[in-house]
Amino acid sequence: MSEPIISVEHVFKSVTDSTGTLDILRDIDFSLAPRETAAIVGASGSGKSTLLSIIAGLDTPTRGTVRLAGQDLFAIDEDERAALRARQVGFVFQSFQLMGNYTALENVMLPLEMAGRRDAAKAATEMLGRVGLSERLGHYPRTLSGGEQQRVALARAFVVHPAVLLADEPTGSLDFATGETVMQLMFDLNREQGTTLVLVTHDRGIAQRCERRITIDAGRIAADAEA
Repeated sequence: MSEPIISVEHVFKSVTDSTGTLDILRDIDFSLAPRETAAIVGASGSGKSTLLSIIAGLDTPTRGTVRLAGQDLFAIDEDERAALRARQVGFVFQSFQLMGNYTALENVMLPLEMAGRRDAAKAATEMLGRVGLSERLGHYPRTLSGGEQQRVALARAFVVHPAVLLADEPTGSLDFATGETVMQLMFDLNREQGTTLVLVTHDRGIAQRCERRITIDAGRIAADAEA
């Protein structure tokens, strides 16, 4: 059996202010194998997005360990975490997070250029073609529909062939029909590239498409079910 690509080991997250201490995550413990797909579900405020941020190394746990591709994320500094994310992780957000002053092509080229790829324009053009945006290469985000912007975001995430894709409510800003199209494309690309997918969603229909469904309730894992 292969080693986990993601291992979350007894993770706790608390914040303290003048009113006291709030426990956001309490003893979260699970692992995901390469190519596995998992949906993290739960009510608003249950800790889903915080957990995703910790898995990405963008937020730090109060205690506990997260390993990505065998590397303890919090045994290295932020520069090393950023370099590891650049090599291993793609992101898709509800709000698209595109660079407004960059064209669709330039947005998708960005992670390739940061990695020193000399074929950035060619690879980005091919990936935008794969998501059906060959005619939108020179368009800026403000001139694209929400669905087109999310397809640019998918192209940017997958163009580096990440080992892990982290998606936070990727259809939250889209209407139902557009969201269905985007999700089908995301699952198709995920399958083609053999990526491990971790998807935060409130949509049970989307969650049912994943192999695992990890339910978070009041900061704890309430259920961890396989399809």
